[in-house]
Amino acid sequence: MDILLLHSAYGLRPAVHAAADRLRAAGHEVHVPDLFDGRTADSVEEGMRLADEIGRDELLHRAVRAAAPHSERGVLYAGFSLGAAIAQTLALADEKARGLLLFHGTADIAADAAVDDLPVQLHVADPDHLEPHDWLNSWYLQMQRAGADVEVFRYPGVGHLFTDPDLPDHDAQAAEEAWRVALAFIESL
Repeated sequence: MDILLLHSAYGLRPAVHAAADRLRAAGHEVHVPDLFDGRTADSVEEGMRLADEIGRDELLHRAVRAAAPHSERGVLYAGFSLGAAIAQTLALADEKARGLLLFHGTADIAADAAVDDLPVQLHVADPDHLEPHDWLNSWYLQMQRAGADVEVFRYPGVGHLFTDPDLPDHDAQAAEEAWRVALAFIESL
C-alpha cells in the first residue's frame, strides 16, 4: 500500500525515517516528504514557530504536492502530531484515500466534510494537553458524522509524542503497542 507519512513539528528527523522503515519492512511503499525543507526543531515551541513561519496553507500545499503522484492509486495518509493534522485534512479531501492513521494529533473538521466509511485510527496519550478529552470526544463524533469509521487508542501515563524514541515523551512499551495495532490496521485495509 502507498503511505504518505508526515512528520511532526520537530521536522523530518531520524525517528520519522525509522517509522517509514518499519512500514516498508511490512511491505508498504512509504513516501516521507520534508515539509520544513530540511529544517528541524529541538522543541515543540521551536517547531511551531517554524510551522507558523512557513504558514499552514503552504504546509498543506507542500503535502498536497507530495501526495499528488500517488493519490490516483489511493493513499493511506499518516502522520505524527502536526503531520497527523495535515494528513487528516488531506484524507478528508481525497475521495480515493484508503485510510487515515494518526499518531498524537487531530485537526478541525469542516462542517461539510463527507467520506464513505474512511477507516481512521488514532493513537494518543491519555491525558494529552494538546489533545484534551473534550476535544477528542467532539472530534470523534464529528468524524463519525462525516462518515469515517473511527478507532481511538489511548495510552495512559505517556507523553504527547510517546512513539518517538529520540524525545523525552518516549515510552517504549506504549510505542510498541501502538505500532502493533497500527500495522494490523494497515494490513486490514
